[in-house]
Amino acid sequence: MANQEVGKKVRMALTPPPHDATTNPFLLIRSISSSNNAMLSKEEEEEKENNNGEPHTNNLCAVINHYIHTLNHFNLRNLGYPLNQNFNYDALAPLLRFHLNNAGDPFFGSTVCLNSTSFEVSVLDWFANLWEIQNNKYWGYVTTGGTESNLHAILLGREKFPDGILYTSQDSHYSIFKIARMYRMQCVKVGTLVSGEIDCAELKTSLLAHKDKPAIINLNIGTTMKGAVDDIDLVIQTLKKNGFSRDRFYIHCDGALFGIMLPFVKQAPKISFKKPIGSVCVSGHKFLGCPIPCGVVITRKEYINTLCRDIEYIGSRDATITGSRSGHAPIFLWYAITKRGSLGLQKEAQTCIRNARYLHNRLREARIGAMLNEYSNIVVFEKPLDDEFSRRWSLACKGNIAHVVVMQHVTIEMLDLFVAEFLQKRSFWWFKDYGSSFQPRCIADEIGAANCSCSMHSLLS
Repeated sequence: MANQEVGKKVRMALTPPPHDATTNPFLLIRSISSSNNAMLSKEEEEEKENNNGEPHTNNLCAVINHYIHTLNHFNLRNLGYPLNQNFNYDALAPLLRFHLNNAGDPFFGSTVCLNSTSFEVSVLDWFANLWEIQNNKYWGYVTTGGTESNLHAILLGREKFPDGILYTSQDSHYSIFKIARMYRMQCVKVGTLVSGEIDCAELKTSLLAHKDKPAIINLNIGTTMKGAVDDIDLVIQTLKKNGFSRDRFYIHCDGALFGIMLPFVKQAPKISFKKPIGSVCVSGHKFLGCPIPCGVVITRKEYINTLCRDIEYIGSRDATITGSRSGHAPIFLWYAITKRGSLGLQKEAQTCIRNARYLHNRLREARIGAMLNEYSNIVVFEKPLDDEFSRRWSLACKGNIAHVVVMQHVTIEMLDLFVAEFLQKRSFWWFKDYGSSFQPRCIADEIGAANCSCSMHSLLS
């Protein structure tokens, strides 16, 4: 009886608020905005002025409170995307009274006095040290996120090799293919292994087919869906063995999530500028948990001069993709790094990977086809048959598979509840659609026969 009561309370806590006009924050926001845009009579304007706008302020607070209530419910089931919700930046709240703009080159200064470039450079120095490049040998800046970081890095590669061909795996983030279209670059999509790692045998074939042109290579330090890490050393070896000397290739490492995790994981592949790579980027809102989307891109200083232009209006150099840049993001990043320190970040990375292994084991024990790459916190499994269930747990899905990204806010209790609900719903979905006893779906093509739990492959597991 006690267990039933606990279960009932958990289910109630996980039930989102009803979507009606009085509780749905999105409807309330539209309602308030519409009334706010309506023309007020002279008397209404005077009344609002006499009341110091208090009724209006109360409405705004109500909208925000409803929205926070909804976010809290969604956050209890936030499993599918690499967003760390375990943070507290209350100490930085006073900074929201200032507009901070880091326009221009963070190393060059500007005439925009309300900036945080000193914090930005401190963050950049930290990442330069993490990825093993001397302070006087690198350049970088804090971006709006992974896409802008990739935009900047691949632009550097294209400026170095205007006729170069962009090579990237089919499992790369969608921004890479968008960037190729924006820059009108020839892009060769390379196949992957079952793990999601770039297939260097296929890369070799593609390189030899275009041997007369330089290679601009995008490597994934953790693919979006499977968390696979491309082998930097093997790719460099493939380039050199097939006639691409150091002056004929540029390598960018897209480390959105794993770029900061792997350096703190024992025996993980090393990301280092001691290797012949051109740039590395990471997202700040993922593992570090910055509450606003942002990123960091680091490159070799020798590559940046081709992009720089002096801008008298801001008293700085223009070397970034965007002009005005958030001055708050670097401070959040600096705070996150400084408060936790290397030991704290290492502990968090290890906990995420340990909990991901726990989830993987739970799924496999329940005869749910699942895969987990080494050094990864991304657990891939069969896609739920019900889209509502996937939305409820905020799962990312592609084809026949879905994944959970085990971040710092994801607890063992949350994972247990997810598996229990998945198992409960799974048999019902199958019977409803097929009218027979449950049979696991075959996803061997996506995650490998050894990881599949269908009747054909279960004996291999």
